[in-house]
Amino acid sequence: MTHPWDERPEGERPSTGSGQRLQKVLAAAGVASRRVCEQYIVEGRVSVNGSVVTELGRRIEPATDAVEVDGVPVQLDVGKRYLMLNKPKGVVSSMSDEQGRPDLARYAEQAGERVYNVGRLDAETTGLLVLTNDGELAHVLAHPSYGVEKTYLATVRGVVKQDALRRLRQGVELDDGPIAADRVRVVGEPSGGRTIVEITLHSGRNRIVRRMMAAVGHPVIELVRRSFGPLHLGSLGAGRMRDLTKVEVGALLALARDAKAHDARGGATASGAPARTPSTKKRGPR
Repeated sequence: MTHPWDERPEGERPSTGSGQRLQKVLAAAGVASRRVCEQYIVEGRVSVNGSVVTELGRRIEPATDAVEVDGVPVQLDVGKRYLMLNKPKGVVSSMSDEQGRPDLARYAEQAGERVYNVGRLDAETTGLLVLTNDGELAHVLAHPSYGVEKTYLATVRGVVKQDALRRLRQGVELDDGPIAADRVRVVGEPSGGRTIVEITLHSGRNRIVRRMMAAVGHPVIELVRRSFGPLHLGSLGAGRMRDLTKVEVGALLALARDAKAHDARGGATASGAPARTPSTKKRGPR
């Protein structure tokens, strides 16, 4: 004799085996109260391993099952930490500096976990830096093959003309090969012989923004990273740190999910061309 759910897709079958109830796991992950999570399940807003679940009896294994709410991944491991730091000037992007310069160790201590920085900013560059103990996600965010976009505000010398912006978009030749900005624009009116330029790119080459701006005749005076992938610095003060919100963590997990799907497809678009053309050079401080 078969149960009525035997003909349903696997993701919709209630489980009577081991594991934890789905609504309990979602509530523990901070999605919402257990009652609200139950409502999400009944409304068909929750999926497990890619299949929508509408039965409240479903049990899952938080360590191995992938859960999404409204298409956004949920981090079920409550031991994972994700923090945003507005790195101040003069702080090097390492947990220990051989020269005794200020480093990130103090911020890791504040987190109360063994977290590490994702990527690097040079000592004179300020702005958004991610700290986490999620090694898998850190790999996706930091590896150049995934082409995670970063946006910077660069205060540069001189009045930046349209010709310089065009060169940056088309690509400039550096000693380690050509590089082009994804987007670039002047912010506000030049003042005091200086211009503020917003530049977005997905390269992770060493000091790339500074070298690009110098190549078009506008050396950088100050440089701030304002965004990293789906994250935005917002009003976070220099030297301040905060936990990412559930929405921000979900956006990062979605990025990692899509990167894995991209790898599974062979790292190519439908046309057969690479989805991005990121630098193959070793990553370093920007």
